[in-house]
Amino acid sequence: MPGPLEGIRVVDVSAILAGPLATMMLADQGADVIKIEPPGLGDLMRLAPFRRGGMGAFFANGNRGKRSAAIDLRTPKGREILFELVKRADVFVQNFRPGACERLGIGEADLRRVRPDLVYVSISGFGETGPYSDRRVYDPILQGITGHVAIQKNPDVPIPDLIRHVVVDKASAYTVAQAITAALFARERGAGGQHVRVAMIDVALAFLWPDGMMAHTMIGDDVQPGPTLYELYRLTETADGHLIYFAASDSEMHGVFRALNRPDLCEDPRFQLFERAKNAELLGQILYDEFRKWPTREILARMIAEDVPVGPVNTLEQALEDPQVLHNDAVFELEHPAVGRIRQAKPAARFDRTPTQVRVPPPLHGEHTAEVLAELGYDADARRNLAADGIVVLPGDTSP
Repeated sequence: MPGPLEGIRVVDVSAILAGPLATMMLADQGADVIKIEPPGLGDLMRLAPFRRGGMGAFFANGNRGKRSAAIDLRTPKGREILFELVKRADVFVQNFRPGACERLGIGEADLRRVRPDLVYVSISGFGETGPYSDRRVYDPILQGITGHVAIQKNPDVPIPDLIRHVVVDKASAYTVAQAITAALFARERGAGGQHVRVAMIDVALAFLWPDGMMAHTMIGDDVQPGPTLYELYRLTETADGHLIYFAASDSEMHGVFRALNRPDLCEDPRFQLFERAKNAELLGQILYDEFRKWPTREILARMIAEDVPVGPVNTLEQALEDPQVLHNDAVFELEHPAVGRIRQAKPAARFDRTPTQVRVPPPLHGEHTAEVLAELGYDADARRNLAADGIVVLPGDTSP
């Protein structure tokens, strides 16, 4: 059964993660995504660590389900091939630095001449204009600028820290994927093609805002204060490890007290709902001392029995074996003919009538160049001539 985006074709010239992850989501949902890579090394994420068979894990995790065509877009003939692809495409995605596509001759105006209703997507770090627009940027810099780092600190040890994964890149990818489907939906309703621009700094701030900017949402001096979520989050030490719990209501906090075998705290007026913030330091010390009396496994079981939101601090290996992760069948394996066995997370959105599926594994560099060119009408001689001129790479050309 086809996925929800069956029949949509995406031409993707993006690299690293924000663009590739967005288009991988579309590929999972049935779109035909053609990844254009330069001859030579291709997308540099192919060289990322944990590599086998010429493919790094970082690349594999952002590019499954796509076809790779190695084409030199700096050449007139390479751009001709791109224009032929765009004529047959619905979406074009790029994350070059602002102005680069226009200088290369593949800007929005160039491509709209061959496909007027194209959804043209530009991803940038800071936006196309402004004081930072020409700067190079990576995820942790955006974390720092937009406040993510400022709140990554344990109140007990108030040293700011990074979120140690590319949260802004991934949030940008989800934003881009949703924006593309919205633009396609608008086109179906008669809006035509449009240019979708996504600045990662904007994504970082929007992603942080709902909870991270609670204290900076209401403007004025008459706002009733209170603790923010990032001030309430705690990593709790036990006798032999750590756990995480979050007790927002009286019933949940009373469950914590009973699990710790301290039901007397339930009746203490200092620790009722509207008084706990005033006595947070005292309560924190009591809970710290009590939790350190209990082994992690035992106190977890007691808190779950009291219906307290609680969970372990799993290692990455333990996360893969977590009972709910296994039950949800959230991780799958596939066999790559050159790379071997690969393990990845399944798409999180499950469609009951148009199910997603991983149709092909992450592509090798230029693996589908010949196939794509053949679809455009280039015969074997024409393809060989392009390869001889260094315009394309044709590994194992077996197309007719």
